[in-house]
Amino acid sequence: MSLEIVYQDDHLIAINKPHGLLVHRSSIANDAKEFALQLLRDQINRHVSPVHRLDRKTGGLLLFAFEKDVEIAMHQQFQNGEVEKKYLAVLRGHSPDHLEIDYPLAKENGTIQEAFTSFITLKRAELAVPFGKHLTSRYSLVEATPTTGRMHQLRKHFAHIFYPIIGDRKHGCNKQNKLFKEQWDMTTMLLHASELSFIHPVSKEKVHLTAKPQAEFYRVMDLMEWG
Repeated sequence: MSLEIVYQDDHLIAINKPHGLLVHRSSIANDAKEFALQLLRDQINRHVSPVHRLDRKTGGLLLFAFEKDVEIAMHQQFQNGEVEKKYLAVLRGHSPDHLEIDYPLAKENGTIQEAFTSFITLKRAELAVPFGKHLTSRYSLVEATPTTGRMHQLRKHFAHIFYPIIGDRKHGCNKQNKLFKEQWDMTTMLLHASELSFIHPVSKEKVHLTAKPQAEFYRVMDLMEWG
């Protein structure tokens, strides 16, 4: 597998991670044979370290550092909420035009953390596919901006407001996920990290990165006639 490199300089490199690819080896996913970290190292023949995380099922921008001091500096920016992140997601239902979700989330050890997400709805669709007691199925394309970086934050936040992300098996709607698999042979979680903005730790200049959605995401956008 050849990874799509969307940015590279002497200190940082960013890829457009495919859905389903783990960032690095993990004891909780023993089935995985390929990892973004190893694939990228082999592809460019250089040592790299990830400076943030993306869920296995989430596609999009993943940033790595070449040097330890740059890695630490970028970690700090992410932890301090100084990196602006934008995501695209396909949700069940017709979501509000815009909304701010201020809903604390619990860590695995039970610690409660503040979590904040805002989003705007870009497109809506209604398909002539019966769902439950409804004669049609409704969906929305949203752009989400999380200002905190909690585990599964967007997945949990959208489930909390009853507009779950399509393809999210853990926090989403099992009936919708089943419909997508049976109707369109689609099991991808439709969440894509589309933009990252930060101050370069070495040059001190503003860096703005973008990544186009993967083919599976575009297939659903075509299905919805979102262009």
